[in-house]
Amino acid sequence: MTKSFIVSALFFLSCLSVSAQDFLVKGKMVDSTNETPLEGATIYAESAQDSTLISYTITNANGSFVLEGKTSVKRVRVNFSYNGFESKSIEVPLKPTVDLGTIKMEERLQQLQGVDVIAERVPIAIRKDTLEFNADSFTARPDATVEELLKQLPGVEVDSEGKITVNGKEVNQVLVNDQVFFSKDPKVVTKSLSKDVISKIQITNTKTKQQRFMGEEGDGETKTINLTLKENMNKGYMGRLSAGYGTDDRYQANGLVNYFNDTQRVSLLGSSNNVNNPGFSFDEIYDMVGRARGNGMRFGQNGSFAVGNTSFGFGQGIATSSTVGASYANQEKDRYRTDGNYFYSYSDSYNDEKISRENILPTGNFFTDTETNFVGTTNSNQATANMEFDIDKTTRVSLEPSLSVNRTNSTDTENTISRNEAGDLINSNTSLRTSDGMQRNFSNRLDIMKKLDTLGRFVRVYFNNNNRINDTESALNSERTIYGDDPSEQILDQQTIIDNAEDSYEMGMVYRQPLKKDLFLDFEYQYSDSDQKNSRSVMDFSEATGDYVFNPTLSSDFDFSTRKHVPEVGIVSNGQKIRFNLKARYEGIDLENEDRIQSISFSKDYSKFLLSSYLNYNLGNNKRISANYNTNVNVPSVNQLQPVPNVNNPLNIVVGNPDLAPQVTHNIYLNFNDYNWKERTGIFLYSGMSFEKDKVVASTTTDANFIRTTTYQNVEGNYRGWAGINYSKQIKKDSLYTLGITFNPNANFRKEVGFTNGNKLEASNINLNPRIGLRFNYMEMVELEPNYTLGMNATRYNLDMVDDIDFITHSLSVKMTTFWPENVVWGNDIVYSYNGNLGSGFDKDALFWNMSLGVQMFKKTATLKVLAYDLLNQNINTRRTTGQDFVQDFQGTALKRYFMGSLTIKFNSFGEGGGPQRRGGPRFMRL
Repeated sequence: MTKSFIVSALFFLSCLSVSAQDFLVKGKMVDSTNETPLEGATIYAESAQDSTLISYTITNANGSFVLEGKTSVKRVRVNFSYNGFESKSIEVPLKPTVDLGTIKMEERLQQLQGVDVIAERVPIAIRKDTLEFNADSFTARPDATVEELLKQLPGVEVDSEGKITVNGKEVNQVLVNDQVFFSKDPKVVTKSLSKDVISKIQITNTKTKQQRFMGEEGDGETKTINLTLKENMNKGYMGRLSAGYGTDDRYQANGLVNYFNDTQRVSLLGSSNNVNNPGFSFDEIYDMVGRARGNGMRFGQNGSFAVGNTSFGFGQGIATSSTVGASYANQEKDRYRTDGNYFYSYSDSYNDEKISRENILPTGNFFTDTETNFVGTTNSNQATANMEFDIDKTTRVSLEPSLSVNRTNSTDTENTISRNEAGDLINSNTSLRTSDGMQRNFSNRLDIMKKLDTLGRFVRVYFNNNNRINDTESALNSERTIYGDDPSEQILDQQTIIDNAEDSYEMGMVYRQPLKKDLFLDFEYQYSDSDQKNSRSVMDFSEATGDYVFNPTLSSDFDFSTRKHVPEVGIVSNGQKIRFNLKARYEGIDLENEDRIQSISFSKDYSKFLLSSYLNYNLGNNKRISANYNTNVNVPSVNQLQPVPNVNNPLNIVVGNPDLAPQVTHNIYLNFNDYNWKERTGIFLYSGMSFEKDKVVASTTTDANFIRTTTYQNVEGNYRGWAGINYSKQIKKDSLYTLGITFNPNANFRKEVGFTNGNKLEASNINLNPRIGLRFNYMEMVELEPNYTLGMNATRYNLDMVDDIDFITHSLSVKMTTFWPENVVWGNDIVYSYNGNLGSGFDKDALFWNMSLGVQMFKKTATLKVLAYDLLNQNINTRRTTGQDFVQDFQGTALKRYFMGSLTIKFNSFGEGGGPQRRGGPRFMRL
């Protein structure tokens, strides 16, 4: 059957291209006045009959171009466009090779006010450091989201989780009209906005505020997409409302409304559901379905969600949540730019877990089985803002305040048993924990930048603060039993009050001195001050008094202060072909610690001389290589330093170590990027290494009853590395079909060094994950996306008595969507995963199938949909993990099968001429 399917698929693909022929159009574009070559000009071919886009390219540094493609049409119209010049079109009969010779472009004369001119549909243009696509030049079904539109663009890839890459580089923010849309999280925009309202898609290197103010290019490591709304979509409102109800009382309701008034935008959103879905995506097909797809064996949602950097929920099990939010953005060129968000969220989560863990000891392993039940609620408020003010043409002030207030309540029951290798019961523990906490966090960033001349000289002063308060009251009731020849029992009835506060401040100044064109000398000084006050009051229940008595041994009143002085000097080059920097800094760190209950105090001074460097070399023709080296210094946390026992887990007592030194990490990155416009082929090679000096690791001592005591110490020899390839290829035949191919083999390896019972334990791990994916679209009627990932994991230990571990995972997914007959949308999302190395009692494989059937009504402004989540009722949430001294199998609560009916309504009201426009013809605008 498999062979028949493959043969049929190959025959089908060959039939699609049997009538098409390859063609090549070449030539050279020059300025008609002085015959100077025009680099970066756009050439595109379209059908002479219906203006369907066939192929496009850009000129090289010599003004030459080679336009290749495959089509079945007999005549094509070749269009030539360059910024500031009059456009040209030449209609030619299609032959295998067409030589157009030299195309002379005439400079465009300034248009007189009131004259109508045609705004041409140029599919792609390069404007300085910006790659710009015309949205109407790329086919996508009329009701598609921005995400579907992005998938049509050359060099742009969107994976099943919504992650966007451009020529292998990750897109870390998507803007609308150059403004933040709720958050910088790209998925908030791409899954919410309709393709119909977009005019241009502009792709640039992500820039810091400093680079944007100084007019510099970004380093190219990440990308930013800016979506420009159509001119007639800038005044009015648009929105979507959706509601659904299903079996097992599953429900979801959400809405998003956007109001636009030129540069001003106001957005409101709301969501309520019990299907682990924040509800801010309006995917007409997979909404309330697509997010359930997991990686490897982790299919079930974890009960938490995020909008940008804002997280809600506990990240466990199944959540019932409600959220409301508002966003505002406005700007005036050369005066100000501002945006702000507010979110309120309520989440109620529950989760059942089963964990089987093999603990590695030099003298023989032991095994623990744990079952837990967790329920918890959160109430979250978060407000953020970003404000920029241009005092004059040379001075900019920016402010980024953020405030969050969270209230959490949880109850956690746990039952654990431990056995030796012979299967004998050694210990057990039953516990009940309750917690009630309030967390408040205020942070702010203030930047003042001043240009001192036009050569690149500037000064920047900044101030950052972060103020946190955490007040928590918890109760622990546990019963620990030791079996064997010397049995014992310990009962804990404790109450704990935690009162933590942290105030961190950072200030600094940057000065840049130009040495010559594109070469600068940077000076920076930074001072930071952090004060943490951690109060932990533990009270044990006394049978004698019938009341809770203060326990000074387990309590602490800890003050932890850190002062850092960091002077830095560096040389920076921002050339067109080579960009590099080399910086040296000195970090002086002063630590002061005092525990008033334990009568412990100490102070330490550290000094480090550190280097960092960055190189980006433009090889031309969209080829680029980059290398980066940097170092980080991490001071141990308060919990790692406090020498006070923590008995939250009676089977594992944790004690800090005040003698810890800071951890220094050396990071090395090497990347190569190439995109071939002619072949529509992209390749991205990446690799990196991290070496950790004085890494803070756990050191565990396990007694004869398998009761563990864990502390921390510094060790050498830890490192990790990674390498991989991202390959993409796009094949397109007119408007008939497109085929996208992605291949992503990658490897990760690490070495972890720790201590158990005084013995040095080394674990070396390598993880290989080759992945291949296809995306086939036929006439916007059928879309097929198969993906396969193989995971190979191997762990080796330095102790002969410890067995090495190998396991393999498989994940095969197929996403199929049909848009035929008209106004009917049928979606299927199938994932099969297998992990044969999980222990007994854990599900090893699952076939996870989501299906939806939707009918579009009222000119596609409404969609009535029926969906089936986990159609076969096989959804699981299991995984295997390994560490330096353990192997662990996990299984948690997963959202199971349900059916739901839903209705989605779209609405909009814009000024005269608003609404979606037709493709294919010119558009007119008055100048």
